[in-house]
Amino acid sequence: MSAISRILQFKYVPPIFISLILIVGHYSFGILESYEAILLAIGTSILTELLLSKLILGEWKKNLSSAYITGISVSILIRSTFLWPFVLVAVISIMSKYVLRFRGRHIWNPSNLGISWMLFFAPFSVAGLSIQWGNNIIPMLVIWTLGIVIVLKAKRLQITLTYVLSFLFFSYLRSLILGSPFLTEIAPLTGPMYQLFIFFMVTDPATTVSSKRGQMLVVFLVALVEFVLRLNEFIYAPFYALCLVGPVAMVVHLQMKHARSLKHLKTFPD
Repeated sequence: MSAISRILQFKYVPPIFISLILIVGHYSFGILESYEAILLAIGTSILTELLLSKLILGEWKKNLSSAYITGISVSILIRSTFLWPFVLVAVISIMSKYVLRFRGRHIWNPSNLGISWMLFFAPFSVAGLSIQWGNNIIPMLVIWTLGIVIVLKAKRLQITLTYVLSFLFFSYLRSLILGSPFLTEIAPLTGPMYQLFIFFMVTDPATTVSSKRGQMLVVFLVALVEFVLRLNEFIYAPFYALCLVGPVAMVVHLQMKHARSLKHLKTFPD
């Protein structure tokens, strides 16, 4: 298989896409704090993944695309004048995959947990990315077009669309309650933070329930909790909402799946 053919395999597309978000966002609006921060976040994620896979699973992890995506997400989504938060968030994110597990599955989206933890417990050292594309619509159209193609290919488009429609609905409600302009409420959707959130975090195959209806219900609940948090002036509402709803949904899903398996065994004994 040629190098071009390998690159065009779908497993390499998400890392390329998130790199595109990084490049477009940085050269358009300077979303990166420093080049050292991104190198530290990516390097720490990959190194932690390698060490934990060898220590816990007994083998070196071969596909490091997930660790790369985690590292680059961390470097984009948090801002700090220090370098240590990028290292710590990367370590927490990757460790969660190996430590916080239920019935053999990790239940938190790694970067979502790491970022939420840091934003909540170290608000004086870090902040979240809050940049929109502004009036430059071309980068947003490119990212959204490629993002939709990717989640469609991954059979996760229903998750992204449900979240976006729910966000628009709750933004309208919020504008009515607060008396704020509707366009102001939906403005975050035009930023790199939400692109990563709707195309990577809420659609993560490893931490989403299996049925399409279940996926749509869970992501609607994420938007609902985000709506409530925003009304209570939580700045990083989307991260916290997914961090609260996602693992609960996964635990319920895995427990129901386990119960069905037990019922099947009782119905058809050996």
